[in-house]
Amino acid sequence: MPYTCAEFDALPVPDADAILSECCSSRTWVGRLVDGRPYGARAELLRASDEATAALARDDVADALAGHPRIGERSDHPSSRREQASVGTADARIRDALAEGNREYEERFGHVYLVRASGRSAAELLSILQRRLTHDPETEWNETKAALAEINRVRLEVLVADDSAGPGRKGV
Repeated sequence: MPYTCAEFDALPVPDADAILSECCSSRTWVGRLVDGRPYGARAELLRASDEATAALARDDVADALAGHPRIGERSDHPSSRREQASVGTADARIRDALAEGNREYEERFGHVYLVRASGRSAAELLSILQRRLTHDPETEWNETKAALAEINRVRLEVLVADDSAGPGRKGV
């Protein structure tokens, strides 16, 4: 079960740091969110996450990207496995096209293709990848940062209970 925002706010710094590091591997993002406590409400935590992600420099985003597997690649990270579950059940043609698209994307842009996979089918992820391969580098960099913000938000929504949903329990 997720933490309430009050429980999250009260965590010792090392615990909050460890939990947030599971959401995003950018040390700058983690530090900003840990240092920004208390939030008092999940909505404030999510707003702070969006602001922290938007403020990340290229090196910080590169740190965050290093923590994300390729779409369709098996991962030991529980969030990535859950978020990419649709790819594992896709037909071989789509999985092969994703693998080829990942290679082309990385050659073109120099980093892993990052997209919010949660709630999307493998075919949709492939379609998004194909569209993004048409971007110029700056447009794609902006879309990558937006995807990182979405992923961080989805992961935080799992971590911290909605204040209107009643009390949560520790155990993430």
